[in-house]
Amino acid sequence: MLSPDPVKRALIISLMVASVSLALKIGAFFVTGSSAALSDSMESVVHIFAVAFVVYGYYLSLKPADEDHHYGHERIELLSVGAEGAIIIVAGITIVYYAIQSMITGITIENMGTGMFLLIGAALINLALGSYVLSVGKKHNNMIAISNGKHTLTDVWTSGGVVLALVLIHFTGWLYIDVIVSLLLAGYISWEAWKLLSFSVKGIMDTRNPEADRAIRSELDKELPGHITGWHHLRHRTSGNTTWVELHLVFSDDITLQQAHVDATRLERRIIDSLRTDAIITMHLEPDDAHDEDHKILKGANKKKRLDDFA
Repeated sequence: MLSPDPVKRALIISLMVASVSLALKIGAFFVTGSSAALSDSMESVVHIFAVAFVVYGYYLSLKPADEDHHYGHERIELLSVGAEGAIIIVAGITIVYYAIQSMITGITIENMGTGMFLLIGAALINLALGSYVLSVGKKHNNMIAISNGKHTLTDVWTSGGVVLALVLIHFTGWLYIDVIVSLLLAGYISWEAWKLLSFSVKGIMDTRNPEADRAIRSELDKELPGHITGWHHLRHRTSGNTTWVELHLVFSDDITLQQAHVDATRLERRIIDSLRTDAIITMHLEPDDAHDEDHKILKGANKKKRLDDFA
């Protein structure tokens, strides 16, 4: 029985259906001998390994925080997406290798009609699967599913490219179209892989999320609750479905700790509601007049960096 979790269900279906698509592509290669068809099959082999890793990554990302991982396990999403991108680049390099090898050893293509039939079947399966997984990923704001859906849709383009190559070869008799299409497909999937790697690296480096930044600053630019007079040192990062936010709040002097806590909690709720993700908000409360004087005690506390270097 499939999981009630829509993202988990989509990824498991992706893994199962990818096996069917691979079988059709391997069949197309064996009946035609086309290097472009082999390239398409190689991409699908890589895709299955990538999906298997993605499924594992998603299962791991759902684990709650524990004694060894106080911030949870959601950052595995970044590794998962990056691994998928790296694997696709390996597939692109492999495609280039086989294309060049076929130029050296000679190009022979047979049974183009049967091969095209199998490849069109694989393309239609991947079109339906990729569109489904991508829509689930966007609906639930899950980058693991989004990247997997995009990767699956690249299979549609690669299969379509091979079919087009076989059609052109049939009408022109020019076998080198097979090699040209293989190289073009290698370039295309490598570009898609680069975008996945870029997302992964940006996440690992805690690059500012523009959407989250706009949402947070929009709330902070509105009238602040109660006795809050200002804010500074805002920073945030998003891991999986959780955004971690830190900032300093400045309050009117001589209010009670209870009142400051009430005002801060009201603002905390507003910020959480403004974000599409879950959020953990950490606020440092400061009095207005004594702010600079109180912070003198922190001067020189860090070993090599000033306090402002952290914000």
